[in-house]
Amino acid sequence: MRIEEITLVVPTRNEERNIGAFLARLPQALPIIVVDASEDRTPEIVTAARRPACTLVRCPANVSEARQLGADLATTPWLLFTDADVELPPDYFERLSGHSDCHALYGPKLSRDAFRRYYRGFALAQSVAHRLGVPAASGSNLLVRRQVLETIGGFDPKLSCNEDSEIAWRIKRAGYRVDFDPKLRVYATDHRRLNRGVWRKTMHSLVRCLLLYLDLIPSRWRGHDWGYWRSTAPSRRWRRSRDE
Repeated sequence: MRIEEITLVVPTRNEERNIGAFLARLPQALPIIVVDASEDRTPEIVTAARRPACTLVRCPANVSEARQLGADLATTPWLLFTDADVELPPDYFERLSGHSDCHALYGPKLSRDAFRRYYRGFALAQSVAHRLGVPAASGSNLLVRRQVLETIGGFDPKLSCNEDSEIAWRIKRAGYRVDFDPKLRVYATDHRRLNRGVWRKTMHSLVRCLLLYLDLIPSRWRGHDWGYWRSTAPSRRWRRSRDE
């Protein structure tokens, strides 16, 4: 697959620390859709980047709705979902080109600085789960054929987290091929949630994903994030006090 056949969909929420460097590292020919729900300078930084193939959409959506909105606006055969707080290495898109025979593809998220052991352990768990027939996809590193996403009904708009794993399960259950490439790496550049506690983050992912996979979470509770997004960015009040 060529760069022009992929649209990169990036949901953002208060990513002013990360979005500039993230965009600067991407190929100029890559179509990008940023769906932004920020209260900080993220949209201004995206606009100032002056990337001709980048579309900015301002929408106060949750992460699942944002990914789906980006997918709905895309016209390319492939959709690549990631986040602003990661780095895609220089050979990333070259490696993608060898996977055009699958319907969905995901890879690990590692770290070059903090929490390297945690990220390596999580990548190992992804590999084990995949071998057991359960895709453990991450929204930071997920490629999907646009037609397949449309066929299965897209992301669940009720989910405010774990929407990445849930969409991979539905793709596989629908009979499509989901691949895992352990060498298709991205690198975390921001560790906000892990800074709040590795054990807390790990148990949140394990318990919630298990309940989602077994369909044990009632519909009325699917939209609750169990504190996943709490305190991951400075509040507006904090930012004003620092500026003053």
